Amino acid sequence: MIGDRLENKAAFVTGAGRGIGQAIAYKMAREGAAVALAEIDLESAQIAAEELLSQGYRALAIQTDITREDQVQAAVSQVLEQFGQIDILVNNAGKRFHYDATTLTEADWDDAMDVDVKGAWLCCKHILPSMIAAKSGSIINISSIHARLTVRNHFPYAAAKSALVGMTRNLALDYAPYNIRVNAICPGWVRTPLVQQWFDQQADPKASEERVVSFQPLQRLGTPEEIANFVAFVASDEASFITGAELMIDGGLSIVFAV
Repeated sequence: MIGDRLENKAAFVTGAGRGIGQAIAYKMAREGAAVALAEIDLESAQIAAEELLSQGYRALAIQTDITREDQVQAAVSQVLEQFGQIDILVNNAGKRFHYDATTLTEADWDDAMDVDVKGAWLCCKHILPSMIAAKSGSIINISSIHARLTVRNHFPYAAAKSALVGMTRNLALDYAPYNIRVNAICPGWVRTPLVQQWFDQQADPKASEERVVSFQPLQRLGTPEEIANFVAFVASDEASFITGAELMIDGGLSIVFAV
């Protein structure tokens, strides 16, 4: 679907080379935004950006390790020079971590927090000044259903995603006077390459997927495009009264009482 709800806006999307991040970048471009695809894997971002450019959209691939402040600062400067503004920040980049709390090393803990929390803060730190100057902006942090509910063997992933929701609330309150909205999106099971990889690694991939699907009220997994559609709405002026929210998009999974 092609629209104009983000016309004349510029977006900075992290982890945009694949999965949910790529779908968000595509959706925002098709809604009229100029999109910077920030990605540690430059090749994947370039492929995605080239596809958008070939279709007449505005896109820029930029290699960025969001855990490195110097790289974030350089990327933001490059995007501001290219697009003149950053109206939308989508902190999508992240990793899943599965450790035992008693054997987790300090380095592993730091890695988890750096990727899933610190990186989002660094992007906010260097993009917020331009939003403050414009007295407008929308920041969307891609958290997870694990910020509210979790399962065994997801430590410290759930802790990191919960921290991201807490950061969302603080930033929403602090920057509301500048008309900057900050929200957290919490996806449930979405058919991304990483989720498919997890299914494929199980002893019986088909049975594993069927079991997961059986818990879903809608009896299916979500798609990256469905997350992207919602993110584009939250980023747009149509959602101008939504800020500080923890928005679940999980096919109803979080309403199910365990039996």
